[in-house]
Amino acid sequence: MTEPYVLDLQEVDETQIEVVGGKGAHLGALSRIAGIRVPGGFCVTTEAFRRIVTQAPSIEDLLDQLSRSNPDDRDALRTLSARMRRAIEGIAIPDDLAAAITGALTRHGEQAAYAVRSSATAEDLPTASFAGQQDTYLNVMGPTAILQHVSRCWASLFTERAVTYRRRNGIDHRMVHMAVVVQRMVLPDAAGILFTADPVTGNRKVATVDAGFGLGEALVSGLVNPDVFKVRDGEVVARTIAAKQRAVHALPAGGTQETAVDPRRQEQPALTDAQAVQLVDLGRRIEAHFGRPQDIEWCLADDGFQIVQSRPITTLFPIPETDDEEHHVYVSVGHQQMMTDPMKPLGLSVWKLTAMAPMTEAGGRLWVDATRALTTPTSRRGLLDLVGRGDPLTRDALETVLERDDFVPLLPDPDPDPSGPPAGGKPAPIETDPAIVTRLIERSETSIAALRHDIGTKTGPALFDFLLEAFTEHKRVLSDPLSMQVIMAGMEATWWLNDKLHEWLGEKNAADTLTLSAPDNVTSEMGLALLDVADVIRPHPEVVAFLRNVEDDGFLDELAKLAGGREARDAIETYLDRYGMRCAGEIDITRPRWRERPGTLVPAILDNVRNFGPGAAERRFEEGRKEAEKKEQDVLTRLRALPGGQSKADETKRMIDRVRTFIGYREYPKYDIVSRLFVYKQALLEEAGRLVQAGVLREQEDVFYLTFQELQEVTRSNRVDDRLVQQRREAFRAYDALTPPRVLTSDGETLNGAYRRDDVPDGALIGLPVSGGTIEGRARVILDMAQADLEAGDILVTAYTDPSWSPLFVGIAGLVTEVGGLMTHGAVIAREYGLPAVVGVAQATRLIRDGQRIRVHGTDGYIEILS
Repeated sequence: MTEPYVLDLQEVDETQIEVVGGKGAHLGALSRIAGIRVPGGFCVTTEAFRRIVTQAPSIEDLLDQLSRSNPDDRDALRTLSARMRRAIEGIAIPDDLAAAITGALTRHGEQAAYAVRSSATAEDLPTASFAGQQDTYLNVMGPTAILQHVSRCWASLFTERAVTYRRRNGIDHRMVHMAVVVQRMVLPDAAGILFTADPVTGNRKVATVDAGFGLGEALVSGLVNPDVFKVRDGEVVARTIAAKQRAVHALPAGGTQETAVDPRRQEQPALTDAQAVQLVDLGRRIEAHFGRPQDIEWCLADDGFQIVQSRPITTLFPIPETDDEEHHVYVSVGHQQMMTDPMKPLGLSVWKLTAMAPMTEAGGRLWVDATRALTTPTSRRGLLDLVGRGDPLTRDALETVLERDDFVPLLPDPDPDPSGPPAGGKPAPIETDPAIVTRLIERSETSIAALRHDIGTKTGPALFDFLLEAFTEHKRVLSDPLSMQVIMAGMEATWWLNDKLHEWLGEKNAADTLTLSAPDNVTSEMGLALLDVADVIRPHPEVVAFLRNVEDDGFLDELAKLAGGREARDAIETYLDRYGMRCAGEIDITRPRWRERPGTLVPAILDNVRNFGPGAAERRFEEGRKEAEKKEQDVLTRLRALPGGQSKADETKRMIDRVRTFIGYREYPKYDIVSRLFVYKQALLEEAGRLVQAGVLREQEDVFYLTFQELQEVTRSNRVDDRLVQQRREAFRAYDALTPPRVLTSDGETLNGAYRRDDVPDGALIGLPVSGGTIEGRARVILDMAQADLEAGDILVTAYTDPSWSPLFVGIAGLVTEVGGLMTHGAVIAREYGLPAVVGVAQATRLIRDGQRIRVHGTDGYIEILS
């Protein structure tokens, strides 16, 4: 049955987005909510738009060109968009369609003034608002003008900004259609926007009202600064009254005009406090109906509020779901794991099933609920100290929440358990013995080998039963008390050396040099091993030339056909056997591994061929070891010259031995985790392949958008919900556009903390010093390791570095990241290689331009951008 060309707003609701677009569907739903006044009107449906488009044969060709165009080619997009708009506006509206529109006008009042507003099917969605992307026309009068502006709204589907927005959000132009809302004009005394959650802080309990005189266009266009009211719990808690010098008003004959506001009124509030509270009450009713915070356009006329639009606020970071009404404080797992990108559902669920601590999820990211640890003095102090040593920004964010005494009340410490260890007791110090580390690594390798062997015969439901048992073994290995003791021994020795040598000798971050070329560091060995691969490739010019032109991941077989290619292939294969389970964002099981996409490594290999000579790996390791020895002797000699110096030197020597024995192992548990994840992934993808062959799944990677438990059920039932998979894909794209905070509260407030420092030069970018020294060089801003093109002396600037970035570290002179802490992987490897490094630098990849010269102060924690 063909859809009608016109529907009254009262006839539609939020389920009819495909018929009347996002704006029309929401207005129809609003008109049904008790107590909400919506100006009357009607929708010209998407059926009318489709009919118009079919009358322009050139549209199909232009759509083809648009889909093939480079999204970064602004000139091409601008030209194609303009041609499409001209084509649509040039089509005469057929008589029967024009009659349907003018008939609706007659019912609503032919001589009245109307707002004619675009309403696309990809608009006002939970994942993409498209606010301001298509056109609205105010105070349009008369059937001829209405028809003309309906055509303009259809054409506005292809404004340059709308086309660009769809490309960025992965929305197919052909899948979007345009409806048009024709709605009675409101001539307001005041108008503006209501956000039912604070759009800046994310706080869901605080509503923000922006208000100005006349039509809301003055605010939307930036003509005036609005009055701003903050409302919480039925009370105005903050207000800012602006000098509103201009306003936009409707003209009697149609159209609008900017006018000056009477000077006596300019600083009068556009709303009273009581009106702001009343408006927020209406907004809460609308929010409850749609089930999420709303961005609402409102008008005040004749002492009553009318709502002319409501859309989801898409920029808010989601809140973890809870089954209580208590306050919660969540700490980002991604900022500790150096992976702040969103994870797909399978990745989230597998990590939660294998993690040692309970986690929740929101916005495609993992969070730890820290509330309980913050409720008593001792546990609060311990958590803040531990967090602060690694990432001062997270500590500052937590302290900002705790400053509000009512959010996480402080309770007395519980009475000590008389049967437990004495208060303040610590486990006995571990013996400094390299054999302990060797034993732990052997245990891990044995366990992973057994996993690979045993999983090979498992398919169907039996595979999932096996994996649940494997996850238990996974957690057992990672929670091994000896392993935890070794990790803490290395970290505590690092902290002790930095604290004591600063106190006794005035040395900052002395452990940075003392840990150079520490043994048993699987991540630093990974970077050096790629230098060895380059040594095999360098003597063969034909192989080097071939690698420069690699465009896909099937190059290894072709490589073997070249002179020297077999040796090159074998070297790369050997490297992949040892490290092929790694990749950027490796905590997400769904991310492509190097073994799956070996081309990712090619730029780093070529950089190593170009920037280094033979034997660089062994030479660099030996140089680092000698420098650490030299530093050790220097420190001990200077300590012995102090009062009580021999005792200080003896204690320091014990700590140096401890840190060099144990700090390298800090990287091994992550290697163990990622090795296991790859085994699980290979088995799950094989199972997905069987489901594809059976016609259950459309493609293997659909499983990435199901949780482990959902995939287990699909395997049992041989049925999958394709709509759920598509919804998860869309949600993942939306989450990718969000930036996760370090700390998130159950009120929705997002906090990233700040550095409370005044010891850096003006204009410097402040961060956390994690690897000492000062270096000056060319900044290379790189967000994808596969796009790396580094030369000796370059300074890598990126968002975050997990272990997979380590192969790049051998070829750089310094490191700057937006995310990181003292003991995160990038910091550990930077110290291992002796690279000055500053992490936790807010917006570093935006504030530092690729190619700029910068100076990294790794000891003092700041970056200077040089002229």
